[in-house]
Formats: sequence, C-alpha cells, structure tokens
Amino acid sequence: MFPWNFFPFDQNMKSTFQNMKPDEIEKYIQDVMGKVFPSHILKMGNPQDWFKDYSPLENEAEPEHTVRLEASIFETHDYVYIRVPVKEKDWLRQMKIHYTPNQMTIEHIPAMEDKQVFIFPAAVKKKGGSAHYKEGILEVKIPKSVHMECSEIDVTDIVQE
Repeated sequence: MFPWNFFPFDQNMKSTFQNMKPDEIEKYIQDVMGKVFPSHILKMGNPQDWFKDYSPLENEAEPEHTVRLEASIFETHDYVYIRVPVKEKDWLRQMKIHYTPNQMTIEHIPAMEDKQVFIFPAAVKKKGGSAHYKEGILEVKIPKSVHMECSEIDVTDIVQE
C-alpha cells in the first residue's frame, strides 16, 4: 500500500510551494523521496546518468547508411498484406523474406547486412504466403490463421486460505 501519510496534502500546499525558492523545493522533494523510497533506490541516481559512460561495441551500433523500409501493412477478412516499395529491381534478387505467425523479416535490402522486422496486425498461417511485384511495389499476401486456439488454466485449486 502506498504511504499517503508522508505527503502533506492540504489547503495551504499551493501557497507553500509558491513562496519557496527552487533550491528549497528541491530539498523538500529530496526529503519526501527519502521517506517514500528505500535508501538503496535513491543511491542509484538519475536514470539518465546510468548509461552516460556506456559506449556500444562497433558491431552493436547501427550502420549510418541504414534506410528504413516504409511498408504498408493491413488485413482483410482472410489475409494480411504487406506492401513494400522497392526502389531498385535488383533488390528482388538479393532479398530474403521469412515470417512467423506474428511478424515478417526482410533481409539484405537495401544493403546485404540490413534486416527489418514488420509486425502483423493478426496471426497468420504457417504456409500459403505469396509475393508479387508490380510497378515498384512488392506485395506479400499471407493467409490469416482462423483457428485461435484457447486453453484454460484452472486456478481454483491453488487458492490457499
């Protein structure tokens, strides 16, 4: 339960804060925080300072040349469609497309080391996906999964008194 009794909420609170100087307000807030939160949490400091000395490894850093593909994703009653503008027709020869029931990954475009993930608005079937290219647009069509299996977990036996 939250310790509401540490906060002096009353009618005079607004006037009290208006008459305080910024350093007095900071001292007051630090005092309240010290009463509400355990001391080990306060010693952790400002979250923005946690990573100031962190420098990512070179293989973790995103390449600066990465171009984000702008895909249009929508669903109909039976299918999920993903339309991706393809600037160069040569991309079709080098790209690899993989999908799971909830997302699709396109690899090797625009550069060979690029990989982009697109989340589906609905679950799709494992088989039956197809792709078509026309007028600079790659359209991927995947049938939706209509069998949404639902399992129940019985929790009535775990209640202990």
